[in-house]
Formats: sequence, C-alpha cells, structure tokens
Amino acid sequence: MMGIKDFFLKQALKYKLKDVPEAQREMFLHVMEKHPDFFKKIGDEVQKLTKAGQSELSATMMVMRRHQSELQKIMQE
Repeated sequence: MMGIKDFFLKQALKYKLKDVPEAQREMFLHVMEKHPDFFKKIGDEVQKLTKAGQSELSATMMVMRRHQSELQKIMQE
C-alpha cells in the first residue's frame, strides 16, 4: 500500500519530469520505487551540494556522474 509520503513524492516527481515522455517517466518512477534508498542517497548528496552554493543542475550532474555505474546497473534490472 502506498503511503501519503510516497504519493506526494510521486506527484512531485511527475511535476519535475513533466517534459519527459510518459513511457520514460513511468520507467523512472518504477526504478525509484524499486530502489528508494539509492535515490534518497542521491537526493541527499544533491541537497548538500546546493546548500553549499552549487546550482541544482550542476550538483545533480556531479552526483549522477559519481554514481553512474551504480545507476546503469539499476536501470538494466
């Protein structure tokens, strides 16, 4: 059963990914549901960098590059 926190997280992601095609958005949401700890870790690292003064885009790119191999493995499951 999906909790209220999960519901709001999904809605926020749908808003953030509104320009992404529906199929890719659904695939991304499915992967996030399977590996929430990994994506929480990514989010925490991005947030830490943005609080240190980096732009959100720059911080996200840096963190995603850092975890690229792990992300590729998750996406292939």
